[in-house]
Parts: sequence; structure tokens; C-alpha cells
Amino acid sequence: MMRFITFDDIIDTFLKGKQRGWQFIMSKFTISNSSRTKSAFNKSSKLSSNWWIIPYVQQRKNLKMSGDPNINYKQFLIQELLKNKSNLKLLSLGSGHCGHEIELAQYENFEQITCLDLSNERIEAAKKLAKTKNLNTINFICSDISEFNFQQNHYDIVLFNASLHHFKNVEELLTNKVYTCLNSDGLLIINEYVGPNRLQFPKHQIKEINKALKLIPKSYRKRYNSNFVKNRFFGSGLIRMIVADPSECVDSISIMPTIHDNFETVIEKPYGGNILMNALKDISHHFIDLDKEKTDVLDKLFSFEDEFLKSNPSNFVFGVYKKR
Repeated sequence: MMRFITFDDIIDTFLKGKQRGWQFIMSKFTISNSSRTKSAFNKSSKLSSNWWIIPYVQQRKNLKMSGDPNINYKQFLIQELLKNKSNLKLLSLGSGHCGHEIELAQYENFEQITCLDLSNERIEAAKKLAKTKNLNTINFICSDISEFNFQQNHYDIVLFNASLHHFKNVEELLTNKVYTCLNSDGLLIINEYVGPNRLQFPKHQIKEINKALKLIPKSYRKRYNSNFVKNRFFGSGLIRMIVADPSECVDSISIMPTIHDNFETVIEKPYGGNILMNALKDISHHFIDLDKEKTDVLDKLFSFEDEFLKSNPSNFVFGVYKKR
């Protein structure tokens, strides 16, 4: 069931105004989809309290992706999948701040890493960071994907790190561009949200998210940079999703079916997020520094989500795939 506007939309708009300034809110009232998308990724987007900022959550994700809480998926790829490969050409689409690509560029496996992103601000910041690290195998392109030249059979790896869900017409992108630009042994690698379009979660998932919220003491449910307490999760309305960022989860539901239809699975590691992402939104800052009580709260949430995943598909997946 589609939700056009929810109570969470009102709260989120107010908090964004406080955290990023009302000029940021006004930037959303433009007819240009591209402009609204760019504004969603400006430097002030760092002012947030989302699940990925929690080190203990990151350890859980690492464990599910690599089997070790202290080894992230990039280290896992180098150690297990790419350890005997060299002179690799990697293309990262929607690379954002390029932190993952800069990490990979420090390994000798790569001849060239190309980062493509729409945000000039993020690309310029990434260039400066790469320069400080003396990385000369990585190059940066600020461009819309529609203007990028996909050279056929050119790349060994195409990477999407939390970016594929921002592209519309996923099937066309993966089959007509990504598939053809990979060489015969090429790999598609994703670390992605693959859940419902526009975050329109089903009623039974929202019900379970609210059950999970009750596992968190009230003192840890005070929303970031506000006096509001998070007592209930309502989900996102379509109107705010489209106004805030027209690219957000625009065709995410097509990701896994398209990949499975066109690529052979090498590695596929679902790692959840169905409960954690939503229950911890705006309150994650409470769990950066942990004591026993906070650790116990997170452990209960982890167990709750694991139980949910037994009968529901994961909203997030790390996967490696090769051409059929």
C-alpha cells in the first residue's frame, strides 16, 4: 500500500530544517530532478544519525558479508576473490565521496579505478583526498551517467556501493550498459539497498519495526539534535521521497531480479537492515560509544532482525556476479 504523506515526513522535514538549515529545505522546491538529487548529497548530509554510523552495527554487517566482524567487504574481496589478480580496471558508478574506491586504490591489484558521480562537491573532495595519499591509479569524473561513454568489454569490475538503487530503469542500465562494458571474465559487485521502491515498506514490516522500537529505552530514543522522542515509526510518504530526492530507491525492486536474470552468482550475502535501518534512524548517535546496557540493546535488536529475516527477504545485499 502506497503512503503519500506520513507523520514521519513532518518530523523529518522539521529536523532537516534544524540540522541543515531552511535554505536546504527550500532547495527542494525546484522542478529540476537533478538539482534536488544533488542537494541531497551536499556536505551537510553528514549531519545525520543513521544506522551506518554505529561501529557495532558495522561489525555486524562485516560479519555477515565477510565472516569476520573486523574485515569489511573490500578487504574480503582482495583477500579471497582478487588476491591473484592484477592490472584490474574498475568502474564505480555513483561513487559519492569515493571512500571505498580510494581504499581499493591502495592495493596493487588495480591498474585503474574510475569514479563517476553527479556531485561535483563530492568529486572535488575525493580528488583532494586521493592526492594526499599519492594515489595515481584512480581518476574522477563528474557527470550524469547518460553522458558517460561505456567502452565495450573494457572493465574487469563494475562496482555499485549504495548507488544502484538511485538509478532509474535498472534493467536497462545493467543489461545495456554494465553488462556490455564488462569483459568476458568481468564481475559486477554490489553493496546495495534492494528493498521496496521509495521505501514503501509493507504493513507487516512496519509493525515489526515498531515492536523493535519498544526494545530501546526511552532515554536512547531522543532524536538527533532535537527534544523529540521517537515513539513510533510510520514510514516515508511518496511525496516527501520524490521532493527530497527523486532518485532515492526509484527502481530498487528491480535490482535482484535483473541481476539474477543476466548474471551468475559468485557470492551473495544478504545482511538485513529491514529492522535496524528504520528503528535506529535519527537515534543512532546514542550508540556510538557503548556500555553494557547499550550493547545489550543492540544485541536484542540484532536478534530481532535475524528472526524477521528467517521469513522475509533482506533489504540489503552484498553480492558478486559474473556474466552468463
